[in-house]
Amino acid sequence: MPKVVHIITRLILGGAQENTLLTVEGFNRKPGWETVLVTGPAIGPEGELIERAKRNGVRLVLVDEMRRAIDPRLDWATYRALKKILREEKPDIVHTHSSKAGILGRAAARAVKVPVIVHTIHGMPFHANESPLKNYLYIALEKWAAGMSDCIITVCDAMAEQAVAAAVAPREKFVTIYSGMEVDAFLDAPRHRDETRRKLGIPTDAPVIGKVARLFELKGHEYLIDAMPEVLERFPNARFLFVGDGILKDALAERARNLGVLDSIIFAGLVDSADVPAMIGAMDLLVHCSLREGLARVLPQGLLAGVPVISYDIDGAKEVIIPGKTGWLLPPKEVAGLSAAIVEALSNPDAARRMAEAGREMCKERFRVEKMVDEIEAIYRGPFANKAARI
Repeated sequence: MPKVVHIITRLILGGAQENTLLTVEGFNRKPGWETVLVTGPAIGPEGELIERAKRNGVRLVLVDEMRRAIDPRLDWATYRALKKILREEKPDIVHTHSSKAGILGRAAARAVKVPVIVHTIHGMPFHANESPLKNYLYIALEKWAAGMSDCIITVCDAMAEQAVAAAVAPREKFVTIYSGMEVDAFLDAPRHRDETRRKLGIPTDAPVIGKVARLFELKGHEYLIDAMPEVLERFPNARFLFVGDGILKDALAERARNLGVLDSIIFAGLVDSADVPAMIGAMDLLVHCSLREGLARVLPQGLLAGVPVISYDIDGAKEVIIPGKTGWLLPPKEVAGLSAAIVEALSNPDAARRMAEAGREMCKERFRVEKMVDEIEAIYRGPFANKAARI
């Protein structure tokens, strides 16, 4: 029976982490595979998926030294710990996720001669909002690690295009597999609308504009807050629902207070991933104004729930949000255009819903977790599978 060891830096509540956990859970349901998930501690206010992994029978190995931030001492200790784990587990495949685990995990796998090494890019470590020096370092590290990889999976075509443009690896090394999710839960989301609004204290007839993201740098909450005065002038009873927590909560609340819009915001805080469909189902409009993503899972999630979506045009967003057909796509950091798009969507709910319905039909099969797992299995059994005796 072939064994796969997945490695990810941390299992917080986040898109890359949900993708990884759903992949492992999916392979646990498939006959003929053994899986192990290696991760660091879920430190921080963003929540964690470790308890879900344990409940669902995932074999979990924690590396206490693994951290997201660069720390030479801890990174060296993590590398040594990963080599020890891989020597003991003797996997046929190591599949790494996220930048830190991707670098250290692939290096450890190569050092102990794991037959097949796969990496998934969920979002690039180098991007326009990072310093040139850091981007130079990240590109060099990604290029070095790509040389150890048999295949690199990207969650959207945009990630592959960016990596190729940066000369990380040749195009033939990349395969796009869209990030899978439990689609039916989002298709069923509208039925939770009234109950979720009641729990949140939102009037049934109030327009609700929602954002699902950690309260963290580059997630763009400040642009939505800055757009609020124009929206509230037209729709004074509107509510803005922020789902997620993080280190910027106090700063964002202060920004809203200074603009006089704090009373219109509901900070829902940490929400279990199983409750996200109900939260989205309570919305009339979903806004995603992040400045850096791979392909934000919340975009197809909103459309699957039948909720109109506005997004900044970053990374893979354009592969889901088609202007005038499945939603609104705006230049990053645009505030006036964001408030105008929100007003347009709320003023023309029938047209907005038709775009959401078109998006729902497009996303129904594309983002099913079963499809993602099947496509990853095809990669595992692909042209380099003969390197591992048990595949």
